[in-house]
Amino acid sequence: MNSIETSDSTPSDEHTRPSLSRSTVATGLEAGAFATVVMTVFREPTARALPPTAELLARWLGGDADDYHLHSLGLHLVYGAIAGGLFAPILAVIDADRTHPEAVGLVVGGVYGLALSVFGEAVVLQRYLDMDLATDESAVFHAGHLIYGLALGAWLGSRA
Repeated sequence: MNSIETSDSTPSDEHTRPSLSRSTVATGLEAGAFATVVMTVFREPTARALPPTAELLARWLGGDADDYHLHSLGLHLVYGAIAGGLFAPILAVIDADRTHPEAVGLVVGGVYGLALSVFGEAVVLQRYLDMDLATDESAVFHAGHLIYGLALGAWLGSRA
């Protein structure tokens, strides 16, 4: 019989139904930061460009995107951590039985990463920043977010 974990309780067995606790969100924040680092390690040498957060900062604060190299990486890390914190409870509900947590984490994480990517390109880049990525840039952008989602899902699945 599965028990329901609350934010102040501990699971009674290894197949306990996950909760929407602070612990779940905290693990998601950690996973999101990890996944953002993995994505950045892929993206930086491949795209040879700053994340679009540099353009956001230039728009908000003025100046040129190149003025915000470290700041843009920090903001990107924060966005990635928050996205992980939002994803962890979703994954916990989807994979409540925890029979194959790593596999489910990879699949659902990959879909989540691609959804973030489609939103990012269509809304943030095209609508807000008026950026239109070339085909190769778009492919790298989407590949980076897929890698983010896979890393996020694998991290969370391995901690189920």
